[in-house]
Amino acid sequence: MTMSAAVGHRGTPAKAAIASWIGSALEYYDFFIYGTAAALVFGKVFFPTSHPATGTLLALATFGVGYVARPVGAFFLGHVGDKFGRKRVLVFTLLLMGASTFLVGCLPTYGQLGIAAPVLLVFLRLCQGFSASGEQAGANSMTLEHAPGDRRAFFTSFTLSGTQAGAILATAVFLPITQLPEDQLLSWGWRIPFLLSVVVVIIGFIIRRRLDETPVFLEEKEQRTVPRMPLAILFRNYTPDVLRVVCCALVSTVSTIFAVYTLSYAVNTMKIDRPTMLWVAILTNVVALFAIPFWAIMADRYGRRPVFIFGAIVPGLLMFAYLWAVTAANIPVIFVVAILMSGITYSASNAVWPALYAEMFDTRVRLSGMAIGTQIGFALGGFAPTIAAAVQGTGPNGWVPVAVLTLVACAIAAIAAWTASETYKVEIHALGHSSAHLS
Repeated sequence: MTMSAAVGHRGTPAKAAIASWIGSALEYYDFFIYGTAAALVFGKVFFPTSHPATGTLLALATFGVGYVARPVGAFFLGHVGDKFGRKRVLVFTLLLMGASTFLVGCLPTYGQLGIAAPVLLVFLRLCQGFSASGEQAGANSMTLEHAPGDRRAFFTSFTLSGTQAGAILATAVFLPITQLPEDQLLSWGWRIPFLLSVVVVIIGFIIRRRLDETPVFLEEKEQRTVPRMPLAILFRNYTPDVLRVVCCALVSTVSTIFAVYTLSYAVNTMKIDRPTMLWVAILTNVVALFAIPFWAIMADRYGRRPVFIFGAIVPGLLMFAYLWAVTAANIPVIFVVAILMSGITYSASNAVWPALYAEMFDTRVRLSGMAIGTQIGFALGGFAPTIAAAVQGTGPNGWVPVAVLTLVACAIAAIAAWTASETYKVEIHALGHSSAHLS
């Protein structure tokens, strides 16, 4: 490739970061409204013949089912993204997520269709999971490959800030709906957030269609070095890194326990009113919007590993205080600990993982390596609410096994990050080559 050609491929970091932020916000709005609905209404709508506790468990299981499709989707979309480009993946994932979410809002209930209703719900949840499998890896790869070398963590963190914005939007949409009378909430009210996803699809599609492909991928195409089988290269040369990402991604257990299990536990078991718990989620995500870029700047200045490890261990410990506060129905303490745990400290790992994981791989396998590693780890974390509901004990200390489960997952993630090479000073073309890693 000539020097003039190389110079012609200039990154557009701000444009890529904004597109990733908006796209992730819109796509994860879809993903999070499902989690909220699973915790609050799906047990009664799709599993009404079950015991209330069993219905809640089954509804949470449908949330976890979406994570089953993620590893499968990661293999497919990772291959597509590394062979044909990041942009194609980002457009496809948005369309699939939007369509499947809209159709959830159109589903008949168990009372109208019988067992076929929850079966269709599970199928559409699998489609959501398939879509999500390539979303963050695609957006992170796109943003990192457009970013300047000394600010890669900052620009890639926009993807996770967008995810937080999607969570805020999803929770905010549910707030007025939860004020409806029970019969209206269960008949038509819960459908509104899902049907609004048609707006999500239109806006996101327009934004992502206008985004340029990344400079390093275009260089690969011109040099004819795009691999025919990216997955073969990935597993021949990067299997330890894929396994490392799987373990690091277990830190997502904090998010799923906080957003899904604890919401259901607080509302259905401890009888804390729905709006209070939804406001907890909104405020923590608002705080995270500001905390994530701060931690990303720290990761660009001091390295990926220390920020990530801090963001894994501290939230795992704070989960004990949070579940205690929920069990005691101590509302002020619930808000304070939630902000400290999910809003501030968990944001450290969220801010840095897009750069930490992406920098383990070279351009040829970056999207597939991130997608497969994260989605297997996220799949395990996605079933954490179901496991937590199963291991939850009785009595005032019944929450302890759930807190222990979270801390163990966080400890595994922290140890895996500690074994990774530090890459914050490595030039982008040298990433994924062990000789270039800093010790």
